[in-house]
Parts: sequence; C-alpha cells; structure tokens
Amino acid sequence: MFTDYLYVLAFMGGGIFLVASAITLARFFRPSNPKGGKSSTYECGEVPVGGAWVQFNVRYYIYALLFVIFDVEAVLLVPWAVSLKSLEPRLMITSFVLGVIFIIVLFIALAYAWRKGVLKWQ
Repeated sequence: MFTDYLYVLAFMGGGIFLVASAITLARFFRPSNPKGGKSSTYECGEVPVGGAWVQFNVRYYIYALLFVIFDVEAVLLVPWAVSLKSLEPRLMITSFVLGVIFIIVLFIALAYAWRKGVLKWQ
C-alpha cells in the first residue's frame, strides 16, 4: 500500500521536474525584444483604439460561472450513475437520495438564476 503512494509521489515529482525544466529552458531560448510595439495593446499591426482596460458586464461572468457549475454537475453525475448499480441495496438507496438532493439543489439554483434574468443574453 505504501508503495502505491511512492508511485504517485514519483510521478508528481517527475511532472514538476519536467514543467520546471521546460520553463527554465524556454527562458534561455526565447527571443526578448521589449521595444515599441511589444508594449502596445495589439501586436498585430493595428492601431489600438481606446484603452486595454474595458469593463465588461458582470452578467458574462455569471453566465460563465453557471456553465462551470453545470459542467461540474455532469462530470460528477456520470460516474455516480454508473457506480450506483454496483452498490449494496442500502448504500444504493442512500446514494440515490443524495444524488437526487444534489440535482434538486442545482435545479433550484438554475431556477433562481433564470428568475433573476441572468440567462438572458443581451
């Protein structure tokens, strides 16, 4: 059992080493020319109009957060539904009730967001 943790630790260490070495090598080999157009808003040759700091409507962020919430719901519910059959009957009922409560809470959140008009794309 302890060796399983050693394998995970070795893979994590190897991953951290590879990322750190890639970032370090990129620092030495990348071109660096921080003059003129590099500090401009756009580096594509277009003349920038206005400032780079534009204030967006909060509704876009809320829409994105709702997407993330329901995306996480889908990621959690698929393994839950697949593994539900393999449980013993008592645990199956408990797991099913907890899953239904989870879905109901998310449905209430969706209904609240819908009622507040967050889902209207304007």
